[in-house]
Amino acid sequence: MSALVAVVFWGVTFSVVGDALHHVEPFNLTAIRYLLATLLLLAVLVWRERRTGLRYEGRFVEAAVLGAVGFAGFNLFSSVALTHTQPQNAALMTALTPLVTVLVRWARDGVRPQLVSLALIALALTGVALVITRGRLDSLASVNIGDLYAFAAVVGWSIYTHGAGRFAAWSPLRYTALTAVAGTGAIVGCTVAANLIGWEHPPTPADVRAAGFDIAFIVLAGTFAASLAWNIAVHRLGAANAALFMNLVPVTAFAVAIVLGYRPGIAELIGALITIAALVAANLHARRSADRRPVADADVSSVPNGVPR
Repeated sequence: MSALVAVVFWGVTFSVVGDALHHVEPFNLTAIRYLLATLLLLAVLVWRERRTGLRYEGRFVEAAVLGAVGFAGFNLFSSVALTHTQPQNAALMTALTPLVTVLVRWARDGVRPQLVSLALIALALTGVALVITRGRLDSLASVNIGDLYAFAAVVGWSIYTHGAGRFAAWSPLRYTALTAVAGTGAIVGCTVAANLIGWEHPPTPADVRAAGFDIAFIVLAGTFAASLAWNIAVHRLGAANAALFMNLVPVTAFAVAIVLGYRPGIAELIGALITIAALVAANLHARRSADRRPVADADVSSVPNGVPR
């Protein structure tokens, strides 16, 4: 149930963020979101683990880099992407995180994925291509810049996810909260710079009030509650089983878009189904492979410890 709550909140959040961007520009919205959500995460961390949970234990730089790449990279790129592409397209890109993480692990650790994994990655990317080109693969060279931003966000989050394997001694809540601190710092720094050079403008009180409901949902449900629900799910179900629920994020985003009046074409629906099927198959294959390996050899770097949302 906890995993379902998390992915539904994340799927809805893409549409809510898209609406909030009508009033608050991407960087400023992301800064507001993470300043508030990180304070809540830290409060819960202190409540659960006392002051010892706030210690970096000499690993501040490593945690800070991962937090900046993961939280700042993912959320800033995602917010900008939503000003150029449909929320359901961005959500579908996000669902590629487990597969992109396999490629990150290959690049960083030299652990070559199995041919089955590579085939499923190719299939998933084909599905994404069908969605973002609406079935016209010949137009892939002129793909929407927003879709490329969304994919860049996924790469950043995949690097962050892979890095979680080096923090096995930390609880998922601690890893999420302490890396979020650095990520939030990077987000605020980028936002201040964007405002100073005139790329964006600080929102007025009227802008914040106009997006007030959206901001409240994004902070409380899409970031704070979803992250905690995900951590609970990983604890109760195990990482592999919980990760399977990630494939419901694009389903939720498409459902919300349809409720709001969007009518996807046949090619988009087929592409979404292909991507989701490939993701489910990849997760099932990974679970079977993990079951056949000794516990000590299990790969903990390919499963998210938390999600920016």
